[in-house]
Amino acid sequence: MLHRHAEVVLIVEDDREMRSLLCDEFWSAGYQLREARDGDEAFQAVLQSVPDLILTDLRMPAGGAEYISRLRTVAPACPIVVMTAFGDPAVKAAVLQAGATVYFDKPVRVGELKACIEQLLLDAQSLPRSQG
Repeated sequence: MLHRHAEVVLIVEDDREMRSLLCDEFWSAGYQLREARDGDEAFQAVLQSVPDLILTDLRMPAGGAEYISRLRTVAPACPIVVMTAFGDPAVKAAVLQAGATVYFDKPVRVGELKACIEQLLLDAQSLPRSQG
C-alpha cells in the first residue's frame, strides 16, 4: 500500500478517556496527532501550526459556536469536524454557520467518523492549494 504523508489531526476533547480513545483510533489509522484539552488550547495550537484537520468537541471550556468561528478565522481552509452530546437543530445550525465542515451527534460511531475524516482529507488534497 502506498503511504501518503501522515496528515496532522488536532483532537480537541476535554474528556480524557474520550480523547485517549480517539487518539488510539486515529493513531492506528496512521495519522499524526496533536491534542488539546479545551478551546483555548486548541486555538493556541492552531495559531502555532494549522493541522490538516481539526476534530473537536463542542461543549467544553472555551468551546461553543464562537470558538468554531475563532478557529475558522485562523484556519480558513482547514476542515473542522465537530462532535457534541448536547446538540439540537439550533445548535447544529449555529455550529455549521460558524464554519464547521461536518457535525456529529455523540455518541459517535468511530467507523463513521473515520470514514468521514478520510474523505475530507482526500477532498482537501485534491483541491488546488492557494497560499495567501
